[in-house]
Amino acid sequence: MMIITNLLIRTFIYLNLIMILMTSQTLTFKILITSSKKHQDITRDAILQTTANICRSQAIQEGRNFDMPGTLTVRSVARSCYSSESIKDFQSSINNINDHNAFVDVKHFFDAPYHFDNEEILAGRELITEGRFAVKYSVKEQNYQAAREALGKILHTLQDFYSHSNWIEMGKTEPYSNLIKPEIPINNIADSETCRKCPDDNCLGNILDDVIIQQKLTTGYFGNYKPQGKCSHGGAGDLTTQGQGGINKDSTTSSHGPLHEAAASVATAATRELLQDIRAAVGDSEFLRMLGLSQTSVLCFVIDTTSSMSDDINEVRRITSSIIDSNTGTASQSSEYILVPFNDPDYGPLIRTNDPDEFKQQLNALTVGNGGDSPEMSLSGLQLALTGSPAQTQIFVFTDADAKDKWLKNTVQALIERTKSVVTFMLTNTISSRRRRSAGRADGQQLVSPQLFNSQVYQDLAQASGGSAIEVTKDTLSQATDIIAVTSRSTLVTLFQAVRNPAKAEKLSALVDTSVQNLIIYITGNSPDYTITSPSGVSQSSTELNGALGIIQKVGNFHTVQPNIADQTGWWVFDIKSTQPYSIRVVGQSEVDFLFDFVEFSQGLHASYVALNSRPLANNNVTLLMTMVGGDTIQPTEVSLIETSTSNSFNGILELVASGQYMLTFNSIPAGKFTVHVVGLLSPSRSSDNTFQRQSPTQFQTSSVNITTQPVGTMQPGTQFILPFKVATSGTGGIFNISVSNDRNFDTHYNSSITLVSGVSASGTVTLSVPENTPSGTDVTVTIAAEAPNASDFNYVVLRLSVIAPVKDIIPPVCAAVNVNANCSGNCSFSSWSFTANLTDVSGIQSVRVLKGNGTLHTTSVLSATGMNVTMVDYSSSCCYRVLELVAVDTVGNVATCFKSKAAPCLLTHGAELRLFLLVCLLFNIGISIY
Repeated sequence: MMIITNLLIRTFIYLNLIMILMTSQTLTFKILITSSKKHQDITRDAILQTTANICRSQAIQEGRNFDMPGTLTVRSVARSCYSSESIKDFQSSINNINDHNAFVDVKHFFDAPYHFDNEEILAGRELITEGRFAVKYSVKEQNYQAAREALGKILHTLQDFYSHSNWIEMGKTEPYSNLIKPEIPINNIADSETCRKCPDDNCLGNILDDVIIQQKLTTGYFGNYKPQGKCSHGGAGDLTTQGQGGINKDSTTSSHGPLHEAAASVATAATRELLQDIRAAVGDSEFLRMLGLSQTSVLCFVIDTTSSMSDDINEVRRITSSIIDSNTGTASQSSEYILVPFNDPDYGPLIRTNDPDEFKQQLNALTVGNGGDSPEMSLSGLQLALTGSPAQTQIFVFTDADAKDKWLKNTVQALIERTKSVVTFMLTNTISSRRRRSAGRADGQQLVSPQLFNSQVYQDLAQASGGSAIEVTKDTLSQATDIIAVTSRSTLVTLFQAVRNPAKAEKLSALVDTSVQNLIIYITGNSPDYTITSPSGVSQSSTELNGALGIIQKVGNFHTVQPNIADQTGWWVFDIKSTQPYSIRVVGQSEVDFLFDFVEFSQGLHASYVALNSRPLANNNVTLLMTMVGGDTIQPTEVSLIETSTSNSFNGILELVASGQYMLTFNSIPAGKFTVHVVGLLSPSRSSDNTFQRQSPTQFQTSSVNITTQPVGTMQPGTQFILPFKVATSGTGGIFNISVSNDRNFDTHYNSSITLVSGVSASGTVTLSVPENTPSGTDVTVTIAAEAPNASDFNYVVLRLSVIAPVKDIIPPVCAAVNVNANCSGNCSFSSWSFTANLTDVSGIQSVRVLKGNGTLHTTSVLSATGMNVTMVDYSSSCCYRVLELVAVDTVGNVATCFKSKAAPCLLTHGAELRLFLLVCLLFNIGISIY
């Protein structure tokens, strides 16, 4: 909605909004609990429909059966797409897109182009155009998180068009495709009066008849100014005059509420159309990866490559080969492999591949060397892994040295909290002296004087993430690496975890439900003393390595218990009497889990929320938005924040806001670190074996420091980017240290300290210099941290910025038919049809894709007589399958639909008839659809 420049008017609007909040009794999400379609519903439905259709097309092309679910849900679509292990990632991706859809209503509330308000139709389309290219370039660079963020934002703008314009009132039932086709002009924007004042409570007739008859586009004005005779947006906070009442269709109770369902339906179709455009540009595989559907487990290693690490690297190669070889062709096969080497002073680059054999080759190509002094750049390598891997990845760090870059600890901890990834350190020199290169060693490794290894920073980060700092010798490392195969599964869930430092004698318990398989208990500590008792009363102590429950494997400070008893459902009890600090983590495999984000809600005219990219503020209510994963019958009954050091519980107020989605409000929270704990029912039955519990691996905490930034756009190569921020504290003032880091090593300038007075904010800026050769689609994760005096508290803000060069070519490729050859008489199984076509484009043809069809496609590039590159297309198919949708994509991502046909009108059996049909049906004109 429009930007307000008049301070008095802005203040009045804000006071108006505050009055609305006061009359709503409580700051909750209730306004979103409605029968009306929300942005989240439209986006989810369109994604599920598009994804199911893609999987069906893939099945046809591969000769497989596909069962279209009767009801499209995240779970049913994932299963139909043979991606059951992707359910959680699929849901997480949809949530992430919706989070950034909602972001627009909060951060761009008064910016008219973002909502197609104030007849800002051309500016709104420009936002969509820029966003489309950002999504496509980000996917091309495999930066899927950045792609999802950009997609969510432009979907909000696109969907708002159908609610805020008169498109539906003009009788339109299909999307306005020009909004995603910048090469086609929009010339029918109203240039005269468009609305009259509503005669009564019914506003449906307030658009002037001439506007409808002449099919003139208009949108409602929102704010304090509106030209005479123009339409208003409408609603309680709309301060426009003349023509009040509005035309928005945001809900069934809006000014044009009776048209809400029609607007939502067309907005859903428009969302599908945009998704199809992106799919055509990037291809099915990359499109599904963007949505997390093909995302199973990720194998992610951060490896010290200094000279003393030869044995460790050999073990990584061994366990990697074992995991890959045993999982190839199964649902457990990793969908992505990530490797980050580090030593001193170098680290990186991040190596990412989908090919397991290529990953083996990259590991085999690692060479050891450098690192003459003991500490290494381990946290720099871990930072790359955290920003370059999907959220909730299990990351394994192998090193035998201290961290040289301890100044990155706060940055790494911030990234752990934001990504919820779990970090496990494999440390092979915590007790003995460090071996380094030395003359006289036949294997090239050195000996240096013994040096105490301080693993505290690794222990702190491991505990913060829900992982472990495993301390072993090089000879026993192979006994500990089994954790990699077990925990690198996308269906891994945490049932219970606790950290005790200092240690105390305590009985802890964890509930194992019927959906859990492969139960494993991890206990980390020096000589922990414990007894484990199963639900049936069978016990085994830590001194019994092979007992009634199973085998206890001890290596260094790491104990693994994998029970082999048949009945594991029920409450397990852990009686721990250790005098040394320890941690315990109980995990298993299950589809049942939960996703959550800390959020801030904005009530009022457009109730919405923003997912926090920082720690929640201390001494305030904390709000979670939580989604249950694993089935429609799953129901949480209690959600609490568990204090990590004591297991004290702080319960939240649970409220259903959408199917499977809940809001949690916590009026009191732990003072220290905490995890999120969920108890619920697998089905409506309340029997004892129907209860489940889950816990977040990641530890969180609140902060009295607050860092905020304004919405930021994309960066351009070869430019400087200014990022303003504000810092405030509700605690004690003083000089706060400011640190800024980015994962691309862009030159960064900022003031390293800022003076704060309690309750008063101060401003700062970060200047990023973007190298001129940075490819479009590159994403940069910037972390700004503010640390209180004496390091007593810190908070951060994590931003993901995209680098996108201006796109000058908005013209899609040109498709021209050359020849059609069909002989489909008789039995279709013994006959085929084919065609050839020529494709041209100013920037060049990047790819030609068959979105529907199971024939054979061949392409050849030639040079025409005029010197233009021409892509020759040759397609052939059985006469039994005449459905085809073929698209051409140029190098910047413009898409041309060369033709689109369906089988229904093509049921011809005679060769002459088919030839005639193809000449009519296979029209190679951009945008032509034959139905």
